This record gives sequence, C-alpha cells and structure tokens, in this order.
Amino acid sequence: MTLPKILVTSAAGKTGFPATLQLLAKGFPVRAFVRQLDHRSEKLKLSGAEIYVGNQYSLTDMRAAMQGVRRAYQCAPTAPNGLHFNAVFTAAAYEAKIEHVVTISQWLSSPDHPSLFTREVFLSDILIKMRPEMTVTTINVGWFADNYLMVLDMAAHLGLFTMPLGDGDVKKNAPPSNEDIAAVVVGALIDPATHAGKTYRPTGPQLLSPNEIAAAMGNALGRKIKYQDISTNMMLKALKALPPSNYSEAAVTQLKIYADEYRRGTFAVNAPTSDVEIVGGKTPESFESIVQRTVAERPDLTPSFWKKINSFGDFMKILYTPAPDIKAIADKKDFVQLAAPQLCLDDPHWLESHSRKSEPRSNRKAA
Repeated sequence: MTLPKILVTSAAGKTGFPATLQLLAKGFPVRAFVRQLDHRSEKLKLSGAEIYVGNQYSLTDMRAAMQGVRRAYQCAPTAPNGLHFNAVFTAAAYEAKIEHVVTISQWLSSPDHPSLFTREVFLSDILIKMRPEMTVTTINVGWFADNYLMVLDMAAHLGLFTMPLGDGDVKKNAPPSNEDIAAVVVGALIDPATHAGKTYRPTGPQLLSPNEIAAAMGNALGRKIKYQDISTNMMLKALKALPPSNYSEAAVTQLKIYADEYRRGTFAVNAPTSDVEIVGGKTPESFESIVQRTVAERPDLTPSFWKKINSFGDFMKILYTPAPDIKAIADKKDFVQLAAPQLCLDDPHWLESHSRKSEPRSNRKAA
C-alpha cells in the first residue's frame, strides 16, 4: 500500500520540523515547505524529505507545493498576516482537493479577544472547515515549554528566571514540548478516520508554578535558579534590547496580551490533558527533561566569569532600554481594534467551550 504524500508548512519551525522528522520515521513521504535553504532544511533533506522553497504567503507557491499531496499540516508562522497565510493555504487546499488537514490553532482562540493575531486564528479555524469534502483536525496549543527557554541564558549565568508570570507559587501552565505537539499533529495526520473533526490540546504532564519551572531549570543547569516576577513592560524591553529576536515588532504587541492571560491563569484551565498519550502515542515529556535536552545541546550555557559579566551587561541594557509603545505600534500597523475586547476568562462563550472535560474531545469544536 502506497502511503499518501503529506505537505508540512513552516517545516523548519518549532512544530513543523519535528513533525516532518516523525512522519518520515513512520515511512510517510513528506514535502517540506521552507522559506530558505539552511541547516534545518538540509537535515530534513538528509532524513528523506522533499524540500520545497517558497513564499507561504504566495498562492502561486502554495499551489505548486500542494501538487500531488493528499494531506497537509497547516502551521501559520508566528508573524503578522497570519490570516492571509491561512486564506492562501485554504484556497490552495480547495483547488488541490486535499483530503485531510491538521491545523494548529490557539488555546486562546476567540472572536472578541484583544489580540489581533488570536482573532485571526479564530477566523482561520472557520475558513479551513468550510469545504465539507475536506476533513480537519484542530490542535489547540497554549503556552509552549519553548517560551521559557528564551531566558535560559540569564538563568544559567545569573541564576534568575525572569518572566511576567505572576505569583510564583500558583500553578498556571502544563507546558508541552515542541516534539510532543508534533506527535499529536502526526497522530492526526496518519489516521484521519479516527481524528477527523476533533480538537486536541497537547500539554505537558503536570501543571507547574513559576517557582517549579525555576527549580526544574536549576536541576538541569546544576545551580539554584530564583524566579523573579517582572512587569510585561520589562519583558517587552528585553525583547527590544536583545536582538536578534524571533518576534516581529507586531508580534511583540501580542506577547504582552498573552502574558496577561498567563498571569490570570487562562492556560491552567482544563490542564493537563492526555492528548499527547492518546493521539501522539507517547508519554508527555516533563519540563525538566526538555531543559536538560536543551542544556546538553548548548555548551555556551556552561558558566564562566566572562559569561556572567556579559549577562549582567545584557540585564543593565534591558533596564535602560525604553519599552516599545504598544499603542503606537498598533496604530502604525493599522491593527483592527474592537470597542469591547474580552480576555478569555471574561468571555462566557470561551469559558463554556473550554472548561468541559472530555477525553478525547471528539465533539468539541475549535474555539
């Protein structure tokens, strides 16, 4: 039996990369859509992927990438114009008569959210399901474990885990690894008959408090790490002061909103789940294990006097950098504004659709 070829968009990204490798390991032919040739695309090619280099916002390129493909992973980049990307993907999938798509959504997805990016995800979730001949599985992801690793250098060299996460003792997130998210994506791609029409939320194995996250970092790094709650403005100052950043100016404006949701406990709602085990077929990885893998891959995290001095210099640079003006950026980008936006815990429709416990969630719609 010939296995269907699967298209993976954002194939060099956080979940696209491991999803491609996992599909190849299971014997599926994969076309990996990447923005450029680099060490990541080279590894995918050496593992057996067919590499397609193109612009994911181009309908012409997406049409070409979907030729001969029957299933696809739709993973919009964390960048402006996400709705445009998803409209291009949906149009090309309609023309190519794609049979099954796994799409990555957001745990926060709701129509009146303050985040423009999140509202665009909500609209994208509707668009992708409008062709009844194509089945869809939705992956609702919350706060990735990878997000904490942005401050791993400071933890390694100064002993501080600094993020705007609120009270250090309150359990607020069950962080999933990129590989575990990918495992759920892959499980849904290779078995549409079981997973079509369903929504899954991959999480880590347990809810963690910021203090517990700091302790896990400390265990992996072999030193004591202290959690320090900071303001969201301080986080934005850090993202501005320490390039290169993986986040655009527009994306930074959304991170402030997501940090506000974290502090309020939105990512703790109905977590953890067993979706990684049930759909991905594996035990979800602990956060400490994720950090240990990262530390093993990064010899630059080994402490030294000069690295400590450099990290202290970065910290001082953050303090003296002015915070980006979120409203000015939104105005300059001409973001669509709502008269009365609602964070998730203030939205009764979001609460109703996200608070019900059902394993697996076969009857829940993406929201």
